[in-house]
Amino acid sequence: MQTITLSPALVVAGISALLLGLLVWRSAARKARAAADTARSGARAVSLAGRVLVFAGLIVGVEWVVITYAVHNATLVGVTLGLPALFAAYTVVKAVTIVGDDGRGTRRRGHR
Repeated sequence: MQTITLSPALVVAGISALLLGLLVWRSAARKARAAADTARSGARAVSLAGRVLVFAGLIVGVEWVVITYAVHNATLVGVTLGLPALFAAYTVVKAVTIVGDDGRGTRRRGHR
């Protein structure tokens, strides 16, 4: 059996090459993860916008049909126009209302 002899400089160079390869690999993994997160967040925004547009188109279509064909039924027209307005108002008010916890009256033993 033949023994392998390595000089100390060669061992240090080999370990340095392994460490450099590990650092490059981790850096590439971080960049890939960041790119995937960016793509996912962009897709979420586009998906949300698409759903909003489809649902708004559905509401407008139903309202148009009811107003066109049942214009003499005031109750039906009122409900058709009012119900989506109530949902939209609820959503907008909930989105713009700031609800905060000022921390008063919520202290318990052990919590500061």
